[in-house]
Amino acid sequence: MTIEVPVLRLGLAGYTEAQHKTAADIAAAAGSERASWELASFADADAWWLEGSRTLLMANEHLRVQPAVPSGRSVQIALADVDRPVAFSQPVTAPGFKPAVTFNLADKAGAVGVLNQFAGWLQTTLSQFALASSIADQQPSLNSGSWEVLRNSDLLAVVDLKLGAGVMPGVTSKDFAQASWCIRDHGAVSIPANYPRASVSLLMWQYAQRSRRDLLPPHYRAHALYFRRPPRLPQRQMKDAHLLVMRELVAHPGMNFNGLQQATGMGEEQLARVLSALYVVGSITSNPKRAMPAADRPPLRDSAGAEQSVSFSVMDSSPRPPELGGRLPPSDLTAPMPLMPDSTP
Repeated sequence: MTIEVPVLRLGLAGYTEAQHKTAADIAAAAGSERASWELASFADADAWWLEGSRTLLMANEHLRVQPAVPSGRSVQIALADVDRPVAFSQPVTAPGFKPAVTFNLADKAGAVGVLNQFAGWLQTTLSQFALASSIADQQPSLNSGSWEVLRNSDLLAVVDLKLGAGVMPGVTSKDFAQASWCIRDHGAVSIPANYPRASVSLLMWQYAQRSRRDLLPPHYRAHALYFRRPPRLPQRQMKDAHLLVMRELVAHPGMNFNGLQQATGMGEEQLARVLSALYVVGSITSNPKRAMPAADRPPLRDSAGAEQSVSFSVMDSSPRPPELGGRLPPSDLTAPMPLMPDSTP
């Protein structure tokens, strides 16, 4: 069995193009059996590096990182609200500001060490990825019961559609490679209090964002596709590309992969990743019998509020952004229906 390694993404602010290249080389060198690193957009990153010499401490205790290139934009953050690891490259010139983690971009070994430290802080993310990878391998039928994942007598994880997925802190994909999936009656399992918990939908959605595996079944690239149901996810998880694809399938049921490419302007790889994420949370289907009935399809307008149901497709497999193109009216925000409000599972 191939041991799958998750991708962690590093966002940068305040760096020159040459510094970006240096950071990319460092990220590549920081790859290990635990995780690999790559550069990503600042908003989508799991961790941040900020250029200390371009960081200003503002009167409201926010930080502003000035761009290093004329076409760049400044980044402003409130450290108290930051929910991911962050480090500052030296020198840090803001008077009175002493960040917890600093590094020298010219010291490759030291910078790699910072990313290794970050991976340790992101251990919950890595353990949840390992569980999701095992789900994709084992394809347990979650509708038929609850599951305990055991390695000898150790309880590695519990997976239940109502309770969510809880995973032992610190476990890795290697641990799951030696584990057994044991079905239990619904209501017969409990998640230990110290096990980080996430909804099954969020677990698999995040997995689809990090996996290098092709999660989209081959027939989804050839057959007609249909919108099935909205994903039950915190709203911030949804990107414009996901909303756009759902909108097209609500408006035009039965579009195929090529049709979606033409309608959205996405490249093949980008569209496949978007469809993969929607597939693993049960939002799309190639079976017209499982499609959302026409009478239940919502109006194509932006809205907010309600909670929707969700299914997991790995167990069930038999205004528009300018860069995506298109001619939607300004009032249409591409969302096919209300998304679940942002909340902790």
